[in-house]
Amino acid sequence: MRAFSSAVQSALLARQIVFRDFLWIVARNRETGAPVPAGLWSDVGAIAAPVSNPVTQQPELRNFEGAGALVSISDIPAVSNLTVQNVTVTMSQLHERVEQLLRLYDVKRAPVQIFSGYFDPGTRRLIEPAFCRFIGFVDKVEFRTPTENEDGAAVLTCVSHTQELTRANPDTRSQDSQELRAPGDGFYKDTASVGEWNIDWGQKSKEQQERLQRR
Repeated sequence: MRAFSSAVQSALLARQIVFRDFLWIVARNRETGAPVPAGLWSDVGAIAAPVSNPVTQQPELRNFEGAGALVSISDIPAVSNLTVQNVTVTMSQLHERVEQLLRLYDVKRAPVQIFSGYFDPGTRRLIEPAFCRFIGFVDKVEFRTPTENEDGAAVLTCVSHTQELTRANPDTRSQDSQELRAPGDGFYKDTASVGEWNIDWGQKSKEQQERLQRR
C-alpha cells in the first residue's frame, strides 16, 4: 500500500486535487542504437515535471508533451508478488511526436515507466513529484486504422520488468562454458564423467583391500 504525504492526504480529503498520468519511454535510434527518451502526459501543452526516479528514488525533472498525445492507460494492478503485469497504453496516432516516436525510432523492448501525479488545481503545480506505478518494456505496437465514425489509435502493450525472471538460461554446465566466464577455473572439468564415479564410504571392503595389496 502506498503511503501518501500529508500534503496529498489533505488535498484528497478536501477534494481539491487533479490526477494526471505521465509516460516515459526510451526508444532507440535505428541507425546508431542511441537511446531516444520521450515523455508524454495526459493533458495539454508541454511541461517540465518532477518525478521520483524508480531506481534512485530521488526526484528529477523530466520534459513531457501533451495536447492529446496520451489518450489512456489501462488499470495497473497494485500487487506485491512477482507475477507479470500487462498494461495497455493508448496514444493518438495523429500526434506528431507519437508518429515520430513509433515509426521513426525503434520501440521494440523499449524501457517504459508510468507515473501518476497529483496537481493542486489552485496553483496548477504538482503537490509532490509524480510517483512510479509501472516499470516494464514495450511488448507490442499496434496502429489501429479507424473505419467511418470510429477512432483510430496507436496502442502499446507493455509487460512489467518481472517478465525477465521467467527467462531460461541457455547456457550449459560445461568446462568450456566455465572457461569463457572465468579462464583457468576447472570447476566443471569432471562434469561429463562424475556421474559414473563409484564413491565408497566407511571401511574398505575385503575385495578392495586385496586389490590394494596386489598393487
